[in-house]
Amino acid sequence: MMKFTKQNFIFLVGGIIIYVVDIGVDFWVASKYFCQGQYCWGILILCFRGLSSLITQVFSYEWFKNDWEGTDTGKLKWIFLVHLFQCGIFIRYWFALKYGWKAAFKQNSSRDASETDPPNFIQKQAVDVVTDINMLRVFKTFLETTPQLFVQIYILMAHGKNNFYQYAAIIMSFCGISFSTVDYQLSLRKSLPDKDEFCVLPKLVYLFYKLLTITSWILSISLITILSVRSSIILLIFLWICGFTWTLKQHTTFCKSKKMEYLYRTVVGIILIFTFFNIKGRKTKVCISIYYATHTVVTLGILFVYIFWKPSIITEIYFTVVSILTILSLVLGIIFLVIYYRRFHPTAYGRPWACSDEVDGEAGRKDRVEIGRFQNFIMQ
Repeated sequence: MMKFTKQNFIFLVGGIIIYVVDIGVDFWVASKYFCQGQYCWGILILCFRGLSSLITQVFSYEWFKNDWEGTDTGKLKWIFLVHLFQCGIFIRYWFALKYGWKAAFKQNSSRDASETDPPNFIQKQAVDVVTDINMLRVFKTFLETTPQLFVQIYILMAHGKNNFYQYAAIIMSFCGISFSTVDYQLSLRKSLPDKDEFCVLPKLVYLFYKLLTITSWILSISLITILSVRSSIILLIFLWICGFTWTLKQHTTFCKSKKMEYLYRTVVGIILIFTFFNIKGRKTKVCISIYYATHTVVTLGILFVYIFWKPSIITEIYFTVVSILTILSLVLGIIFLVIYYRRFHPTAYGRPWACSDEVDGEAGRKDRVEIGRFQNFIMQ
């Protein structure tokens, strides 16, 4: 049975703190850039924040509308207004704290549940509302946090300016990615009732796999951006087209409306620029191998371009340090990836990662309890 524990509640509170601090840091960093006359960087930071907030509010309201279909329309109008002012996520956090507190601290036994509710009703309520938040945070991570991390690292590498607020932004970005990836995996595990709880070791392995591969890729994109901004933009657009096309071929069914489904596929295409996700619960060994093999080839290609195009730069200390960090994080990230998929991946029936990822595919639906939206969300 799905359980929302005290540890989950602590992670929830930590996530709220990170979310609020992240908002403050974004506006602080943007204001610093504006004060220094670097309007381009300030506007870019705010654009990432605005785009992320807009898309997450759209999905959040759509989910409220689907969940409350047939209920009081006045309540939905109030919810719409809150989302219009970009505060919908705080409503979700309020419900999460309310249900999470009951599930983690007050429901000590099935006797604490009301007579009209099944014993695990409060637990399921808490898990469901936190799962929705974690799905929205995945969107935020790859629409805002990861691009901002790329921008901050690029500024440090290209302009050599070391300011406290830049380091603060980078640290907050890493914290945001860390909390988002771990919480996402916790929600995934809780959506699979036949799997054990996500222990400390698998959490760390998964976290290192994601952080190291993402870091390596961001450093690679930063290097090519320093060489040519146009080439970097073309590469990112090409990668998004590939991710979006692959998503279309998967015929995803996450949203009820076609417009929302295309928005979802567009967002997943952006996510696939930075990291791999399985979106249909099908075999992933070939796909994930091609994905990270491509990243490896592109990363090495960028380093070789520097060597042959700008040989003078390889004598500079920053290029040596960044190159070592890029290759080292890529190699270690892939090692953690292999360990995670061979030992800790939540496959449906305990089969190794090479066989299948029947998380939200048809085979999984036959033998698994209904798990709501997460059943059709991006899986791993």
